[in-house]
Amino acid sequence: MLGLFRRPEPFADGGASPRDPGLWSRGLGLAATRSLQTLAVLALVAVAVLGITQLSLVFIPVTIALILASAIHPLVSFMRRRGVPSILATWISLIGILAILGGIVWVIVLTVRSQWDDLVDSATDGITQVTAWLNTLPFDIDAIDLDDVWASAGDFLTSASFGRGALAGVSATASFFTGLALMIVVLFFFLKDGPRIWEFLLRPFTGTNYERARRIGDKTVDVFGGYIRGTSIVAAADAIGIGVGLAILQIPLALPLAVIVFLTAFIPLVGATAAGILAALVALVTHGPVAALIVVGIVVLVNQLEGNFLQPVVMARSLKLHALVILLALTTGTILGGIVGAVLSVPIAAVAWGIITVWDGPHTPARPFRKKRPEEV
Repeated sequence: MLGLFRRPEPFADGGASPRDPGLWSRGLGLAATRSLQTLAVLALVAVAVLGITQLSLVFIPVTIALILASAIHPLVSFMRRRGVPSILATWISLIGILAILGGIVWVIVLTVRSQWDDLVDSATDGITQVTAWLNTLPFDIDAIDLDDVWASAGDFLTSASFGRGALAGVSATASFFTGLALMIVVLFFFLKDGPRIWEFLLRPFTGTNYERARRIGDKTVDVFGGYIRGTSIVAAADAIGIGVGLAILQIPLALPLAVIVFLTAFIPLVGATAAGILAALVALVTHGPVAALIVVGIVVLVNQLEGNFLQPVVMARSLKLHALVILLALTTGTILGGIVGAVLSVPIAAVAWGIITVWDGPHTPARPFRKKRPEEV
């Protein structure tokens, strides 16, 4: 009976017995433990991503509202410090941001309507010129029958698949306006009671966990706000530079194209370039290949000036991410959420990295991400 209470004897080679917990902290045991932990984290991430995609009508408006509230927060705080009542400061900020967004849409619609006929005529002449130029090429392109192309287009417009697509478009429009209304309501409450809402969510935390949660909240607002304000400055510079170039060349729809450049600049790396390609295509069909090449040169010049001079200064504090991380986040966001996912993915990645950098203190990253040796090569 006494043998039941004896300590396990080590093996002859000095190793621990099979019941020794130390087996799980060495060799294959440690690898198995880490593998199980990794699988658990990946499963949690997969469930979170699935939940976000299923609740995108809620997640996307709330996230956009949080980003806008973070950007406007300094203005609201400034008015409150100056003695403006909280509710009045909230309404001024909300109406101001809605007026700016509505003004952008109004300018685009008004300009397109006023120049649409001229654009169609210029595009028709440009396409005729391009077709005539294609006929001068040494290889034969007559195999393409334009009548068949138009007939196929007509068949598609009268097909059942086009009808289903139209119904899907109506559903997407309804979802858009529903999300827009939700975003406006959530933005109002974030501007009015944002700190109070965050304190309510922090009620379960005490001590060190509470301080960490406070740092996470402050860092999230700081990164979101700095990102949207910095990107707005960079986008405005891109839009002004490209818009002035288009106006000098007398390209139709120069103002709407400049606004599109501004909006697409919120998609890092590729947004402004894609808008520049669109501007070059408009120049091609309206003024010919020489004007299109000049527009391409303007886009490249503006992007180089922005990337080498303006962006490092404006975005240095808010977006401390490597270009490869931005590209991967952009690709993932596009796959999961389309254009909206592409816009939101990079600031969310920046916030995630910002949270890691303040996990153990205001200037102390989480232990696995601390710099432990010189990393310059």
